[in-house]
Amino acid sequence: MARIPTLGPPAQATATLRRTTSPRGQWPPGMPPTHSEGQEFGHWLFQECAGGDTAVISPQDPTLLIGSSLQATCSVHGDPPGATAEGLYWTLNGRRLPSEHSRMLNASTLALVLANLNGSRQQSGDNLVCHARDGSILAAPCLYVGLPPEKPFNISCWSKNMKDLTCRWTPGAHGETFLHTNYSLKYKLRWYGQDNTCEEYHTVGPHSCHIPKDLALFTPYEIWVEATNRLGSARSDVLTLDILDVVTTDPPPDVHVSRVGGLEDQLSVRWVSPPALKDFLFQAKYQIRYRVEDSVDWKVVDDVSNQTSCRLAGLKPGTVYFVQVRCNPFGIYGSKKAGIWSEWSHPTAASTPRSGNGTKQPSSLYGPSGGPPMGPSLTIGPTATWATHPLHPSSAREQVLPDKL
Repeated sequence: MARIPTLGPPAQATATLRRTTSPRGQWPPGMPPTHSEGQEFGHWLFQECAGGDTAVISPQDPTLLIGSSLQATCSVHGDPPGATAEGLYWTLNGRRLPSEHSRMLNASTLALVLANLNGSRQQSGDNLVCHARDGSILAAPCLYVGLPPEKPFNISCWSKNMKDLTCRWTPGAHGETFLHTNYSLKYKLRWYGQDNTCEEYHTVGPHSCHIPKDLALFTPYEIWVEATNRLGSARSDVLTLDILDVVTTDPPPDVHVSRVGGLEDQLSVRWVSPPALKDFLFQAKYQIRYRVEDSVDWKVVDDVSNQTSCRLAGLKPGTVYFVQVRCNPFGIYGSKKAGIWSEWSHPTAASTPRSGNGTKQPSSLYGPSGGPPMGPSLTIGPTATWATHPLHPSSAREQVLPDKL
């Protein structure tokens, strides 16, 4: 079926809908009944509301599955006297429907049949309008065509400095329902307590929610997502987590990058531990990434242990480098989980000194015979060890060295 954007909000018609049976069980409070696939309109009863409109469309605001057929009628009243269905026509989203889709049932009623309906162009419903011969609007309900929600999945959550909890999820295998679908994040303490509903949505994307406070530590939570629209509802699997296991923090502050004397192939990097966690018992590991000024490709130094400084070696002389650092707080109060990486710090720039009269080659990790790269164990600080893995020849020139403070 052709679809074009709506021309404006639909007018109010004078029919309401009530259902005599519930073919798919009970609907959520506040949700209107829906049409199940293949159900005849004769199963629905319509009550006329008080009002002065000159026509009634049945069904009023129908909700149908994609691929279903719509059978609707527009019945004119006796006001003005002598009004008939002759000359009436239908539009959908402002576009006049071909006359072959309509036929007169009697002097006052025009019927419409549309087969194999596509999803609604707008989640607020398509505008189905019955017009008089002169183009005036007689009645205008909304037509909803879509799919019931699918089971949300892939719920992931993190806590910023143990003060809050943010979760996001994937809406379903297909995602698009063509109808307004409401997602509610629910949570409760695992062994006691009542269900709670998250209230701050879309904080980190379209399918996310933020719980800002009043969270318990050392007690697991159960978290799930419920999806509801006019055609049904679905519920995700329950995610069980402890706040201490999903802690992340702000990027390391005060990142400083400086030259190492006159060494043209090295830069020193220093930073500060996350201040928000200074009063908590935890461990930390860091990652550094860096790139040259005219490149978009970052090179990552994995797991620089728990020290707050290191030295990059094997760099190009006379070159500007941008450096970033991020932190992974783990083992908070004995948690066994791997922790969650913070965002990267703001880029900090520094340049290596230019070469002297001759070009000084960076120290090599290759052995004397030019064989495979060696994998030395490099100490960064008094207790932590950063072990390098065998390097590919293309990357063997760049190293991480202990920063002599």
